Amino acid sequence: MDSSERLSRSQFLHRFLLLAGAATITLPAPMQLSRLFGAPRPDQELRKRPIPAYGESIPIVGLGTWRAFDYDDPASLVQLRTVLELFHAAGGRVIDTSPMYGLAEEVIGRLRGDLDPESPNALDLFTATKVWTSGYSEGRHQIQKSFSLLREIDLLQVHNMLDLETHWPYLEELKATGKIRYTGITHYTESAYEQLMVSIRKYRPDFVQFNYSVLDREAEARLLPLCMENRVAVLINRPFGGGQLFGKTKGKNLPDWMRSMGILSWSNAMLKFVLSHPAVTCVIPGTGKPDHILDNLNAARGELPDQEGRERIADYFKSL
Repeated sequence: MDSSERLSRSQFLHRFLLLAGAATITLPAPMQLSRLFGAPRPDQELRKRPIPAYGESIPIVGLGTWRAFDYDDPASLVQLRTVLELFHAAGGRVIDTSPMYGLAEEVIGRLRGDLDPESPNALDLFTATKVWTSGYSEGRHQIQKSFSLLREIDLLQVHNMLDLETHWPYLEELKATGKIRYTGITHYTESAYEQLMVSIRKYRPDFVQFNYSVLDREAEARLLPLCMENRVAVLINRPFGGGQLFGKTKGKNLPDWMRSMGILSWSNAMLKFVLSHPAVTCVIPGTGKPDHILDNLNAARGELPDQEGRERIADYFKSL
């Protein structure tokens, strides 16, 4: 298929949704995507940012799996396989999960192997998971189970800083021996920001993950600047405010001035706002829907709002 035969985004999505809805049809492997739909145009590549202090660049929009990947029935697995395939084919790499997320780790491990069974490393993903338990032996056991399910782990985080002091030496040992590449800590509420800042200074993690959105901007005051100062990579969860922001935009048309900024949808507006902060490395909106993953990834394309645009977007959401 040459460039003149490439499908439009809507045609691309339509074909995949048809496939996803037909459980008797085997979805194509990632290497077949370019033959079926044509390679992405250079101007559609995902924007990337470097991991501070290391230089490795990762796409600025990733995939969260909380709730979305906690299913193993045949219909759900077909749909989730489609999500992973679309994500990877478009250039997505960062996928974030946790033992807390039910079957998510198991499903990711199974699907990435099914999609590329000939490769020992399966899909080329940047896999982030977490340890979410208390106690020395419990933490090691849980981490080893995550390795067995996911095959490989790039970033290992202490989930919600649970028993951080106990787990941290083992994370550093795993990094020193090359079993993981990066260490991190996470939380999801503003009430934890003080503890996050103390932990950043004490443990010097490679990554920190927390919530931030167009209407939840407390992180801008001290946490985001601290991450920049200490060259810590930032993963953002809850960029849609736990879904509450979509309640505000339901039934409303996207303003023309947003479209003139290259914003294509409400989710693009929310994600581009978050990504326009220079301290943010990657945002990880959760989804298990093919149309949503394509829409989310569009936020990593094109220009990001400047400071004036950021404030205009924020003021608009405040008015809703």
